[in-house]
Amino acid sequence: MVAFGAIQAIGGVAAAIFAGDADGIRGRAIWLKFATWILLALEFALAADIVRTAVAPTWDDIWKLAVIAVVRTMLNYFLARDIADFSKLEEKGPDNSAQNRPSDPVLG
Repeated sequence: MVAFGAIQAIGGVAAAIFAGDADGIRGRAIWLKFATWILLALEFALAADIVRTAVAPTWDDIWKLAVIAVVRTMLNYFLARDIADFSKLEEKGPDNSAQNRPSDPVLG
């Protein structure tokens, strides 16, 4: 899954460069798609470790499960924060046109 996400991200970067559309917003969108694939792979790894730990639990397996759960939780938190920031950035537009608009002469 990570390899597929990496290929997709490399293709997206190459397409953005050739199209002349390689800006911060496009790069952030590519990163978020790749990060989603990483999180999906971590979900499967966590599920596999839970099944393995349920069958024959050892302290080594429990520690591995705990580490994977912590890493996945941290990645999920930061990805959610990036998605929220990206959504705010998209609302403003690529050139921050919401901030660069001249004031309305009637409203001041």
